[in-house]
Amino acid sequence: MTSNAPAPIGPYSQAVLANGTLYCSGQIAINPATGELVQESIQAETKQVMANIQAVLMEANMDFGHIVKSSIFLSDMALFTEVNEVYATYFSSDFPARETVAVKTLPKSVNVEISVIAVK
Repeated sequence: MTSNAPAPIGPYSQAVLANGTLYCSGQIAINPATGELVQESIQAETKQVMANIQAVLMEANMDFGHIVKSSIFLSDMALFTEVNEVYATYFSSDFPARETVAVKTLPKSVNVEISVIAVK
């Protein structure tokens, strides 16, 4: 667990490392320094989500290049293009496998939640 990403808001871990595979729980745009949601724009919200994922990866001595699978949950598919533009900047090549789905409601009524699986 790292203090550079939000503490879990329920009975789960930030991530679990099993046999060299890191299963990261979904991250939302909580700023770990303040505990407040970042929601000025969907771009800012997505950047905070990705920063939280990066902090969890770093704790496991990994980075975005180790991600093999991601799941993106959106409050509305109309946000897809903007989230995708921010998301893409975190990968230099060989994007991971991914699905993106719209759901009725996300924790704390955020617009985006992302979970990842990374392998060393």
